[in-house]
Amino acid sequence: MTEASLTARIDQDIIAAMKARDAERTSTLRMVKTALKNKEIDKRQPLTDSEGQQILTTLVKQRRESVEQFTKGNRPELAAKETAEIALIETYMPKAASEDEIRVHVRQTMSGLEATGTALGPKDMGAVMKAVQSRFQSAGVRADGRTVSEIVKSELANRT
Repeated sequence: MTEASLTARIDQDIIAAMKARDAERTSTLRMVKTALKNKEIDKRQPLTDSEGQQILTTLVKQRRESVEQFTKGNRPELAAKETAEIALIETYMPKAASEDEIRVHVRQTMSGLEATGTALGPKDMGAVMKAVQSRFQSAGVRADGRTVSEIVKSELANRT
């Protein structure tokens, strides 16, 4: 999906939400469109697919942090609103990898690194994370960074 089609899809969905008088959906989609447009203005050129996806990932991450804070603060109605926004934003993102898929990618990446003669240990966490994340990005698959980090850490611990 190209960035232009992402923006066009969001525009069409905003119009549909407005016609359906769905205020929450309209407001969330406008917020997403604004975030994309602001980044485009900062960059002074159109966004690439990966940049658009990165912005959506950031928006989801911010919402997850808000849900955590609202839950701690005993504000379930606000947490529910943020959760609904997460669900809507994720419809515009690539499919998320399951924990098993992440584990397979991590193992394959680590095997590839070891094949180049690199002995992997706990100190190589950063290098492995970078390689795994670039692998997910090139595959067009989305993976939760925290989950990837935990799996890489456990796999590195198992190799020592």
